[in-house]
Amino acid sequence: MVTISLLQMNSVGEACTDLKREYDQCFNRWFAEKFLKGDRSGDPCTETFRRYQRCVQKAIKEKDIPVDGVEFMGPNKDKPES
Repeated sequence: MVTISLLQMNSVGEACTDLKREYDQCFNRWFAEKFLKGDRSGDPCTETFRRYQRCVQKAIKEKDIPVDGVEFMGPNKDKPES
């Protein structure tokens, strides 16, 4: 079994931190137990990510954090060209 240990950071929105940890845990489990073993059949964490993403977007608006010109990535988004 592969163990991934990452420094846990809080989310930009305090209300989003639990969702962030839930997504991080789901993703790390899927990555270690499925993806690294060749199972690329899908990411079971997509809905958790979307809930977290919506929470962060709300927090960004509430805190009036400027994001003009920032490109966001997520499920079904193309990676920026390098």
